Amino acid sequence: MSTVIEQAVQARLVASAPLMESIPSTLRYDREDPFAVRLDFPAPATLEGEDISWAFSRELLAAGVHEAAGVGDVRIRPYGYDRTVLEFHAPEGMAMVHIRTGELRRFLRRVQELVPCGHEHLYLNLDHDLTELLRDAI
Repeated sequence: MSTVIEQAVQARLVASAPLMESIPSTLRYDREDPFAVRLDFPAPATLEGEDISWAFSRELLAAGVHEAAGVGDVRIRPYGYDRTVLEFHAPEGMAMVHIRTGELRRFLRRVQELVPCGHEHLYLNLDHDLTELLRDAI
């Protein structure tokens, strides 16, 4: 069984222009980092012209499809009947995208099947992580 879930999604970049540009993006979950999800944006969609990956908590995404959640760099909230807004705040500015709520729920169901909520700690490899952390300290 694969330990990584990837799901392509169409993110719609919210801009000051009336049209919202669709951006092919990828939601990613890795069982080896069980508390986090990632949303990857391709280089053409970024100001820097480089691929960008935002990591945030799985719990934040799950909460944000139902009600406004987050107070830091990533904020998520429902928008209308079938959209969810994700806001990404950085020193360079803020990006806001809409993603269909159904796509996010499908992704979260797949993640739940791989690692049930409340069982994330069982997938942490603390010995390995501690070894990596201390490797250069000696």
